[in-house]
Amino acid sequence: MAGDSPPLEAQNTAPATVASESQTGKPGKRDAFAELLAPKPKQAKHTKDCPSTDPSHKRATGGPRDALGAYIANPGSYPPSIVVYHNDDFVAIHDLFPKSTLHLLLLPRDASKSRLHPFEALEDPVFLGKVKEETKKLRSLAAAELRRRYGKDSAQDKKRQEALNADPPPDELPPGRNWEQEVMCGIHAHPSMNHLHVHVISVDRFSDRLKHKKHYNSFSTPFFVPIDDFPLAQHDVRRHPTREGYLRRDYLCWRCGKDFGNRFSELKVHLEKEFESWRRL
Repeated sequence: MAGDSPPLEAQNTAPATVASESQTGKPGKRDAFAELLAPKPKQAKHTKDCPSTDPSHKRATGGPRDALGAYIANPGSYPPSIVVYHNDDFVAIHDLFPKSTLHLLLLPRDASKSRLHPFEALEDPVFLGKVKEETKKLRSLAAAELRRRYGKDSAQDKKRQEALNADPPPDELPPGRNWEQEVMCGIHAHPSMNHLHVHVISVDRFSDRLKHKKHYNSFSTPFFVPIDDFPLAQHDVRRHPTREGYLRRDYLCWRCGKDFGNRFSELKVHLEKEFESWRRL
């Protein structure tokens, strides 16, 4: 991931137990979120998240596509640079091939659901409710991390930063920028990995791991289905991503809408400029 954050401590707790400054509205002596999310040094690898265009929802077993199962089975064996937190029902990890400056995965641990295609698994209303609630918690943590990284340079966070630096700081901070709006949460219509996972990812699409059309379009077209859109209607066209050709579409900038056709190198230069503008909003 991009950034110059210091090393962080491991905490295997659910995110709801962490009282971040953005949640309480009051300044604290330490950044609790910074103890959960860490920049990644050398890490154990899992396979690249390159979306499949196989129209079948069947999940073949074995091989690299099953790599996420190791985190579900034994999350405590991984450092906090990989596993953000875990509880009885979920594991949150850093995507080892991030497609934005912040890219997390939420892995449900329910064995009866984890190997189903998300369209099938998320039809269960009870399970869907649990996934939505946990995604909301992880999104809040992701937003706090974006504020920690970029808040000092954001015009919308200027008054908040000034309040934080006041001596003494006020009892209640200005709300500042709504960083949760800068986080997308959803699934791929054809996941590349066998185990069910929800992407919790910053909107910037600025990463050296974003290398080709499938990488970009899997997060920039209806191939990416927001978790809040579930349950999907049976006639929803997003159930047929291959037929709709989402991954083959021309490159459109996620922010300004400029059409780059198939010119990926031009898009990448443009994305860097958009990132610098976006983080300073």
